[in-house]
Amino acid sequence: MRLRQIEVFHAVYANGSISAAARALNVSQPAVSKVLRHTETQLAIRLFDLVRGRLVPTDEAHALFREVDEVFGRIASLQQTANNLRNSGAGHLRIGVVPSLGLEVAPAAIAAFRAKHPGVTFDIKTLHHNDVLRSLYERECDLAIGYDPPDQPRLKLKKLASADLVLIARPGTIPQGTRTLPIAALQGMDLVSVTGSGPIGDLIAAAFEKAQVDVRDIVSVSTYYIAAALVRFGSGVAIVDEFTARSMASQGLDLFSVSPGMRFGIHAAWLEDRPLSKLGLRFVAAVEQVLQGLPPLFLPQT
Repeated sequence: MRLRQIEVFHAVYANGSISAAARALNVSQPAVSKVLRHTETQLAIRLFDLVRGRLVPTDEAHALFREVDEVFGRIASLQQTANNLRNSGAGHLRIGVVPSLGLEVAPAAIAAFRAKHPGVTFDIKTLHHNDVLRSLYERECDLAIGYDPPDQPRLKLKKLASADLVLIARPGTIPQGTRTLPIAALQGMDLVSVTGSGPIGDLIAAAFEKAQVDVRDIVSVSTYYIAAALVRFGSGVAIVDEFTARSMASQGLDLFSVSPGMRFGIHAAWLEDRPLSKLGLRFVAAVEQVLQGLPPLFLPQT
């Protein structure tokens, strides 16, 4: 199949009709029909049946679409990479951040940075731990800011700060007056867990294993702020990063430090063979300044 045939087949399959596919591709209906007929003739298989005036994919079309969709995705990725290369001027920064840093830290850093450099524009993407390398390789972003990124030879890392993991719970879940909760005290509690969280998830799992604690993982989610929202609605307790905890304190949740403490690093990451621009390095410094200026999450006991 040629690229045009892939594009037309994908459009017809995804949109459900030749007219809708033609609108999506911004071409005429006869042009779509001609390409589709030629594709069926070339492949010697029927891709769609006309049922009650509607095009219904055949079994062969379903099987073909799985392969075509993957190819189409790679084409879209190629186009995005080309766009990113075109827009990667010195006055434009493409930043990837983990979702919890997007709640307060990244917006504060961007606002402070633009106050000094009003001509700079930003493209911000939220990334999970496992997306960092791919996003940098495919030029979706020039810089990623996350929690202990993977150790890879091509990655250049700069540690910006350290932070703590925090237990969050609805008021009344933990006895009043408690400030620090031993990991062992979570025995038997309902826990909202965060899957795919990389080194932070490993920290939590290791702490539970060392303390020989069994918790009930009642819900698994992929981001900490969703875990916090579930806690707020009564679905158990959760261990989250302190940045998510800060944003949830205003939502009426109780925050507790845990013992033994679990600390992790916040790093800026970029590809070593694609050095950051001077503006990129200045933005890294702006993020570091915001992180260093955050007040303590827990006030010292008197």
